[in-house]
Formats: sequence, structure tokens, C-alpha cells
Amino acid sequence: MANSSFRDAKHGRRGEAYLDAEFSCSLKELRSLMELRGAEAAARIQEVYGDVNGLCARLRTSPVEGVDGTWEDLDRRKQVFGQNIIPPKKPKTFVQLVWEALQDVTLIILEVAAVVSLGLSFYRPPDVDRQSCGKAAGGGGEEGEAEAGWIEGAAILLSVVCVVLVTAFNDWSKEKQFRGLQTRIEQEQKFSVVRAGQLTHINVADIVVGDIAQVKYGDLLPADGILIQGNDLKIDESSLTGESDHVKKNQDKDPMLLSGTHVMEGSGKMVVTAVGVNSQTGIIFALLGAGEDGEGGDEDKAEKEKKKRSKRKEELKKRKKDKKERNKDGATVEMQPLNEEAEHEKKKNSPRKKDKSVLQGKLTKLAVQIGKAGLFMSALTVLILITRFLIDTFWMQGILWTSDCVPIYIQFLVKFFIIGVTVLVVAVPEGLPLAVTISLAYSVKKMMKDNNLVRHLDACETMGNATAICSDKTGTLTMNRMTVVQAYITGCYHKKVPESDLIPAKVLDLLVLGIGVNCAYTTKIMSPDKEGGLPRQVGNKTECALLGLTLDLRRDYQSVRNDIPEEKLFKVYTFNSVRKSMSTVLKNHDGSYRMFSKGASEILLRKCCRILMENGTAKAFKPRDREKLMKTVIEPMASEGLRTICLAYKDFTPADEPDWDNESDILAGLTCIAVVGIEDPVRPEVPDAIRKCQRAGITVRMVTGDNINTARAIATKCGILQPGDDFLCMEGKEFNRRIRNQLGEIEQERIDKIWPKLRVLARSSPTDKHTLVKGIIDSTVLERRQVVAVTGDGTNDGPALKKADVGFAMGIAGTDVAKEASDIILTDDNFSSIVKAVMWGRNVYDSISKFLQFQLTVNVVAVVVAFTGACITQDSPLKAVQMLWVNLIMDTFASLALATEPPTEALLLRSPYGRNKPLISRTMMKNILGHAVYQLTVIFTLLFVGESLLDMDSGRDAPLHAPPSEHYTVVFNTFVLMQLFNELNARKIHGERNVFQGVFKNPIFCSIVLGTFLLQVLIVQFGGKPFSCVSLNVEQWLWCVLLGFGSLLWGQLVSSVPTSWLKFLKTAGHGTKQEEIPEEELEEMKDQDEIDHAEMELRRGQVLWCRGLQRIQTQIRVVNAFRDSVSPYENLETPESRNSIHNFMTHPEFRIEDSETQIPLIDELEGEDDSPTKRNSIAVAPLPPVHASSGQNNSAAEHPLPPLKDGPRAPGLISANSAGLPPCPGSPLHSLETSL
Repeated sequence: MANSSFRDAKHGRRGEAYLDAEFSCSLKELRSLMELRGAEAAARIQEVYGDVNGLCARLRTSPVEGVDGTWEDLDRRKQVFGQNIIPPKKPKTFVQLVWEALQDVTLIILEVAAVVSLGLSFYRPPDVDRQSCGKAAGGGGEEGEAEAGWIEGAAILLSVVCVVLVTAFNDWSKEKQFRGLQTRIEQEQKFSVVRAGQLTHINVADIVVGDIAQVKYGDLLPADGILIQGNDLKIDESSLTGESDHVKKNQDKDPMLLSGTHVMEGSGKMVVTAVGVNSQTGIIFALLGAGEDGEGGDEDKAEKEKKKRSKRKEELKKRKKDKKERNKDGATVEMQPLNEEAEHEKKKNSPRKKDKSVLQGKLTKLAVQIGKAGLFMSALTVLILITRFLIDTFWMQGILWTSDCVPIYIQFLVKFFIIGVTVLVVAVPEGLPLAVTISLAYSVKKMMKDNNLVRHLDACETMGNATAICSDKTGTLTMNRMTVVQAYITGCYHKKVPESDLIPAKVLDLLVLGIGVNCAYTTKIMSPDKEGGLPRQVGNKTECALLGLTLDLRRDYQSVRNDIPEEKLFKVYTFNSVRKSMSTVLKNHDGSYRMFSKGASEILLRKCCRILMENGTAKAFKPRDREKLMKTVIEPMASEGLRTICLAYKDFTPADEPDWDNESDILAGLTCIAVVGIEDPVRPEVPDAIRKCQRAGITVRMVTGDNINTARAIATKCGILQPGDDFLCMEGKEFNRRIRNQLGEIEQERIDKIWPKLRVLARSSPTDKHTLVKGIIDSTVLERRQVVAVTGDGTNDGPALKKADVGFAMGIAGTDVAKEASDIILTDDNFSSIVKAVMWGRNVYDSISKFLQFQLTVNVVAVVVAFTGACITQDSPLKAVQMLWVNLIMDTFASLALATEPPTEALLLRSPYGRNKPLISRTMMKNILGHAVYQLTVIFTLLFVGESLLDMDSGRDAPLHAPPSEHYTVVFNTFVLMQLFNELNARKIHGERNVFQGVFKNPIFCSIVLGTFLLQVLIVQFGGKPFSCVSLNVEQWLWCVLLGFGSLLWGQLVSSVPTSWLKFLKTAGHGTKQEEIPEEELEEMKDQDEIDHAEMELRRGQVLWCRGLQRIQTQIRVVNAFRDSVSPYENLETPESRNSIHNFMTHPEFRIEDSETQIPLIDELEGEDDSPTKRNSIAVAPLPPVHASSGQNNSAAEHPLPPLKDGPRAPGLISANSAGLPPCPGSPLHSLETSL
């Protein structure tokens, strides 16, 4: 019955009765079926449904045509079997976020203080003579003023509410952004299904039970299903079972395909049997959800987990026993170590992703240090205030203790407590996490426009520290639009695709048939989107090039596929990184077989023993013929940057049918049909992007599966290799030979000898890529740990992407597995987008540093003012509410303003900061302390002599509930305005002069500064008692603005002081592993990383003097030389032989050891002191790197620093000292200078 209905369905003859019938399969039945595995599942299908076709019939679908695809049918399926959506965890509500924000310790302390203050302000002690309780208690002004005591407590509470709401809103918007990002990632995931006989790509969420899904290499399965037909299909089920072996799938032994598993090899078709919450992934998610909701049954869960683990171990043992039988083909065996390692890596690295990033680690440490200092200061403030009050009241005034005065004393105590807490609030930089979040969230949003889809937030910031990029070639550096441009066929080498009449009909038929069936059926050439455009290539681009060749030869590959549909293919050996080839076997009518193969030419030609000639007959193909073909055809093609593919075939007679699992026998004795050269042009924007990377101190390495000549040609076109460079290009085999010892184990020391000079790794396997990345990351050759970014698109790139500090997956060509392992997805597969990611990453770092510079200046000033003021005047000049307002400016507004600065190209003109670079450099420390000095001077001048300078009443020593004074309002107003102007200074952290540069490109910054100023005007003029302010007149306002503006002028003065003069300044905010680095090295690193513009200006002045002096000395020497008839070029070559600075620089005899250090010709960029690490750290793009010594052979390439934007400079010239090449007296550099 089942079979007959299937037959009807298959041929599309669906009767009315059939359409009306309900599904003869329930959801429960399918769920119980999907719980079975392996042979047990195959037996159940056989027993209940006859075969998979019977199951398809019950699900009212056809294995060939798929479901109808009508709305009614799809709706019905969704109602009965569910949708393919796993409902996400409920987001936290706004109220929950508010509650979380209220848990902040400092805010709780403030709330308690405010409540106590409120309570006491309403408490009126009965008829107590306030004067008898001490001077400070009396003179509370009018009665109304005393009654207004509650305002301060209320205002503090209101401020707390503001802070809490802002924090909660930020958290809420962050969560919303993440959900948006998640949705976008999910929406981009599409899957191929057959509906109404047409192959269509649909969103994963639209898949329904009964769909016939096309499964191919690299897919992440979106639903559960049962295999209908498979070619060499192997699945990685480690995400569900925890075992790293690849499981072979076929209809007879193991047809079950589960959601969340990865297709590692092969292709096939499956009928979808479970979606969404009913699929295996869905069931696990549901359990996780239940676990989170009810956490009561922990013991039960633990018990279940134990059982599950023991069961899994037994299964693993059992599997390992079967391993040898199952893995007869070499592919899986060879891939095994990689996957075990990958699994190990996964376990080892999974916390790393959730771990705090480098920046967050530094910030947390810094915040804790500042918090401790703040706590100490606030406790000290409270202690001093109480001590002073007690001494003043009971000793100086001689007041006796009476119980009636206790409430008043408690009011004083609360006031002191509030002042102490306020100091703490201002000292604790709770704006830091907010600044990081805002900066990262803003960057992620903007990076999306730059084609970077960030999956892990910290990847964005890590990218700013990147020192090395290991990039794929195809699609990343090249356009991934492949075309056959040369061919060797029937013994003739055609420099362009030949006309079809030049090829014998028999050979042409063989070629077209071979290409038609031996390319994935999902690969197609479609008509162009726009008229006159290029045809669209769908699927694997190399296969598209071959299909394009058949069209160029005026043949139609589609008619071949129509005659031989995919179901008729006898066996397919799909392409993988071990085989480096793909083969398809066809069964002929007479029982014989013909196999077509295609693959890397140097690999496949070794397996050919015959070759087709002009008349279509095959002649013997001996090793010397192969050598000749390699020399005359393949190497010339490869040197032009072409990828070479060999096409071959083999016939098997019915009598000697081979063992189809024995690949080595089958893939031997082939007959070569043709060798084609495929061109994949370099993306036009890539050479420029690579130049930018090199200038930014990032080494770009190409890791490709292509042959070494092709790779070298492309690397030269891209600019990864420069003519005359001393860099390595090697093949995977050679790389493996060099890095392994006699026992075949990888040794880090051996890798360390290779990687600094390695630029191209060709014919590499994914294992090689992983080894290289791991080797570079673990290396300790250079003084700073390398931060490595890796690009990948294939399933096998997963381990390398996971191991790298930042993994980039290709959005277009990338497989689901690669995307899953990556941190950032390049939506346009373009290398230049990686450069944008570097810019954004560096920008995040700089934004945080800008915010820190601003925040710490405010912190230092506010804490010192509150502390000193409290100790001297027995009251803080800045009241609690005012401090909270300043805190709001500092934390929320400033973090928003400074964290949203857009990146500029200038960010790429410096070396990466490195993981141990302190957050606060010496230059920043100079700025912080310099501005603090100015602000404190102004505040204390106003505080102690301001009333006489500005002619107003003093606000010092005011009693408890005294009204606000003009004096203290001016102090508060000036303080806030100085912060506003200092916010402009904080935009530059390397001591640049022009703080306004690019300010109008950041509208957020402008609007926040303007908005804060307007709010300040409102607070001062109309804030009244709650803000302890009185309105000021125009003259007072002008004084306040003038003093605020002074911080801009003072900033210019601070910038003029070279940081190298201030050796006593310490850096702050180091990485978490700071203790491991010796102090001397740290000092060197600080100097090396820091850019100080004041230093440069000073150098420039010195240089002009020294240059004049040197010219005079040289001229005198030349005159003397002529007078003594001695050539100034004695022991040197003649100037003609070194006619360009390039030749001079690259000459081998010119060594550092022979030369004495002189004053440089051109200003050194760097150099707070002449540390040895610094001398060979500059390289300018047009020059080949200058190697100081073999020990540091890569430092020129690893740490280039930018040329200065201003100052005279000979084109292409580099600073002599910086390059480690001081000019000798009488050297050609001098002659160049003095125009001799």
C-alpha cells in the first residue's frame, strides 16, 4: 500500500483522495523514531514503513518532487508537526534590569544615607536650644530653610533613580541589540530544499516536516531527518554525542541525520522528520530551559548526568572497536587527529570566548584599584570630619553632652556620612563598564555597515591588537569568480580557450560528460541578474569555471544532467582536503563502469598512466612525460597565478568490479583528458589593504591549498611578497618536515625558526593551518605575544578559526561550520573589510583611553576637592547632589561622547598596542595630572579667596541648614565648565595639539557637550535648594566660562612638555599577567609603544640644528679630503654603484655592528629613551625590510611605525637611527644630504 501511494506521489499523479487524507504519521510516532540510532533505526523504518519511500508517502511528500509548497499545505504541516523555531529565552524585563542596577553597593549606601537624612530632616527635637548644642548647629537661617532640610535627601534619591534608570536603559538597549544581531545571523542562514520539483533556498525557520532537503559538505543540519540518498556522507555528531569520530551515513546501516550536527564530507538528500522543539537540538534546549526555570531537582539532574556519561563512555568504547572496520578509507583516518585536537581545543577554548577580554581584564583591575583608593579616601574624609566636629564642639567650645542634642549630632553624622559616600561615588569609575559597552556596541553596529558581522563582542577589541593575519587566498584576496583561461588538451597547449572544432568530437563528448556529472549538481551557471552582466555562478566556484568551459565550447552541461539525474550516479567520492580530488562513478548498460575524476593537477597526474592525444586515442603517460608536462604546462600556468585542474577518467569491465571502498586502487591507472588553468583575479582593493596592514605593523600571511607557484604569483600581485624580499614560501609537506623532530612530534622551537619569515604556505591542509596559528600564538621569540587573526571558509578551517584570537568566516563562501567557529563573519568575503575591523578595534581601545583620561582627571580633582574642603571648611564645597550630577556627566554622558568617536586612517599609522600595553600611558598620565593641577589651582583659589576676587559673600563655615551661597555656586559651576572644556582635551591621547580635529564628524559628541552645557545653565539658574545653587549674574558666568576655557589653553602647555622629561610618572591599567614581566622590559615596552608629539617637535628642532652642524662638518671633511688627495669614499663603493637609497639599504655589507650612533638625519618618531628594542622598529612601505640581526629578523616587518605627517622628509627615506642604520661620516647618506 505504502509503495503504491509512493509511486503515485513520485510521478506526481496525486489523487484527490490522497490530497484530502490526513498525514498517516503522528508527531509522537516520529519523535520515538528519531530517538533510535544506527541499525536499530534502519530496522524500525524497514519494519514499519517498508523503506524511506514508504515514510515519505505517509508524510504526503515525494522523494523527487518534495512537498507541494502551497500555503495551505505548509500551514497544515506547521500546525501538526510544529515550526522550525526554538523559542529564545525570555529577555529580562525593564523592571528586572532596574532591580539589578539597584544592587550596586555604592548606590545602596547612598540610598540608606538619603533615607536616614530624610527621616532626620522631618524629626524636630522638642524645644531644644540649638545654640546650646554647638556653634555649627545654630544659626540655621530662617525656619523655612530648616524645614527644607528634606530636599537634600530627596534630591539624592532622585539622582539615584536617574543613575539606575540610565544604567537599566543601557542594559536593555544592549540586550535588544544582541537579540537583533542574533536574529540577523539566524535570518542569513538558508537551506536548499526541493519543493514542487524545484530546488529552492529557504530560510531555516521555514523548513517543515516532509521537506526534501539537499545536504552537502559544510552544512549545519537545521532539522532532524532520514537519509533518502547519500554520496560518501560523513557527519560530525560531536555536538550531540561528544565523540569526535565522523559517522558514516547510509540508507542501510545508519540513515538518521540529527539537527545541530555538521556535514564533514559528501552530499545527499534527506526527508525532514522533526523540526523546532521536536528536533534533537530543540529537545536539549527545552531541557536547558527547564533546568533554568526549576533548579530544585539538582540532585536528580546530577544523577541523570552521571548515567548519561557512563552510557556515552560505553558507546565510545564500542565505537572505537568498530573504528577500523568503519574507516577503511584513508580520509577519515587522516582527519582523525585534527578532530580530536579540535575537540580538545573546543573544550580548552570554550571558556576563552566567555572569558573577559584583554581590555575588560585591564579595566576591571584598574576599576578595583581606583575603587580601593576611593574607599580609603572616603573613609578618611568621614573620620576627619567626625574628629574635627568632636574636637570643635566638645573641646574648643566646651559644650557638655546632653541627650537632647543627640538628634542634632546624628544629623551632623549623616551629613558627614553623605559627604564620605559622595567622595566614594565620584571616585569609583562605574562609568568604565558602561564606556566599554557603549564603545563596543557602537563599533559593532557600525562594523555591520563595513561588512563585519561580529558574533563575539570582545573580538572587535582584540582585532585592534592583531599583529598577524593568516588569510585564505580564494575569495578573500581574490574575487572568487573563476574562469578557465588556458587549457592543455589532446597534446596541445592553448593559451586561450580553444574553439570546439579544434577538439576531436570523441574527446569533447568525454570532457563535457565528465564535467557535467563530476561537478556537484547544486553548482550551476545562471543567467545574469542585469542585462549585459556576467552570468551568475552558484555553488563551488572552481566547478562553475569548469561548467563555464563547457558553455564556451558551445555544449550544454544541463542536457547531460537531465539524461543522468543525481539518483543514477553509482558512487561519488566527494572532494575533501585529504583527497584533493572528486570522482563520480557511472554504471553503463552493459554492466561496466566509467569513473570521472578531477583534482589538483600535480596530484592527479601522478595517478594517470595514459593521456588522450590528437586523434582521440590514448597513449602511454610515463613519469618523464609527466615531468615534461609539469615543466612546459603546469609551471607556466601556475607562475601566471592560475589554478591548475586535471580532468581524467577510468573504465572498469563488468568482470573485474573493484572494491569501491579501496580508494587507492580505484584512483590509479587513470587516463588524462585535459589540464585546465583557472584564473581567479586579485580583488582590486586588496593590494592597498595589505599595504595598510603592513604599515600598521600587521604581518599578512597567505595560507592556501593551491600549488606553490600559483600562490607565489598571487602573493606578489597582492603585495604580500615584494621583489627582493628575504621571506619564505613553502609547501605544507616541507613545513611539516621542518617543524617535526625524528619522532614526528611538533616542536615549538622548530616552528619559531620558520614563522617569522614565512609569508606563503601552499598546498596546506587544515591541520597545517591550525599548527601554524597555534605555533605563532604560543611563540615567545618576540617580546610581545602575537595576536593572530585567521580567515577561513571550509568546515576543516573550524579548529584554526577557534584557536585564533579572532576568527573571520566568509559570509558568502563560508560553510555553516566555519561561521559557527568564527568570531566575526565577513559578509562580503573581502580582505579589505578585515582592515576596517582593525581600525574599529584600535578605535575601541583609543576610545576607552580617551574616556579614562577624562574620567580620572575629574576623579582626582573631585576627590581632592571634597577631601580637602571637608577637612578645612568642615563641609564639602561640592554637595552630594552636585557630585552626583558631575558623576552623571563623567560616567554616562562622557562615555557616550568619547566612546562614539569614529575611527580615522591615522589609527593605521602606528604599531599594535600589544596585550601588555598599559591602558594609561605616560603621556596620558602627564595629561591627567597636568589638568588636575590646573583645575585644583582654580578651585582652591576660588574656594579660599574667590569671595574677595569676585566681590561676594563667603560660603565657608556655613551652618547645617544654611541656604546655598553664590560663592559655592561659582565653585561648582567653574568645576563643571572645566570638565566640559577638558572633554575636548580628552579627545587626544598622544599629546596632539589640535584637539578640535574631526570634532564635527562626531555629532553625538557635539550634541552631548552642548546638551550638558544647557543643563548646567538650567541647574545653576533654576536648581535652587535641591542643587544647592543660586542663580548667577552675567559677569559671574563669564568668569566661570573663562576659567573653563583656560583648561584648553593649559592643555597646549601640557602638550608641549615632552613625556621623556617626566621619568617619575608611572603607567597604570596593565594586563592581568603583568607580574610575569620584568620591570626593565616593561619600561622598554612603554617607551616603545608610546607616541608623544611634544617629543617629536623637540626632536625636529634639534634635528635642524644638528643637520646644519653636520653639513658644515661634512663640507670641511670633503675640502680636507680633496686637499690631501684622499677620496672620501675610501673603503666604500663609489656613489654610482649605490645609485639609489634602495640599493644602499639592501646592501649586505652595511651592518649595525660597524657603525657608530650619530644624530639622526630625520627626526626619530619614537624614543623616550634609546632602548635597543626600538632601533629597528621603523619600516616604510616602499622599502624592503632592513634586518638588524638574525635574532630579530622580523622586527622590521612586525613593528613598523608610521612616517610623520609633518616635517621635511625625503621621499622613501627612513629615519636612520630608527632603522638601526646610523649614518657613517662620509657615507652615501651624507652625500645624499649634502648633494655631493
